[in-house]
Amino acid sequence: MPDIDRKNIFRIMDANFNRAKEGLRVCEDVCRFFLDNKSVTRQFKDIRHELTTIFSQSVLKQIIASRDVARDVGRPSSGLEFKRKWMSDAFYANVQRVKESIRVLEEVMKLMNVRSAEKLKNIRYKVYALERKVVAQL
Repeated sequence: MPDIDRKNIFRIMDANFNRAKEGLRVCEDVCRFFLDNKSVTRQFKDIRHELTTIFSQSVLKQIIASRDVARDVGRPSSGLEFKRKWMSDAFYANVQRVKESIRVLEEVMKLMNVRSAEKLKNIRYKVYALERKVVAQL
């Protein structure tokens, strides 16, 4: 794989890894502080940690080294981001962000490590199940 392709793949991984981890943290905190649900809070936390274990330290270093925030054409925020009125809005937005980001990571990882792509797919399905549990409580 040419270096330029590898750098762009790492940029995709960087954006989506960060997006997924941040979204998981928001979901975790909604369940922890808003719903007071210890079990679901723990499950979101475990998924966040499981996501991290898929990426080795050396890969994370390469991902971070490929980051180019100044030239990122997708950096500006959407106006919808600032129109939330309820905590459930924050949860819904972030759980969607998590699922989408993990899906992107899964697809890109298929180019590098099929076993890791399969682990990402399993994480995505765990998030689907957790989403259903939380939506029933909101």
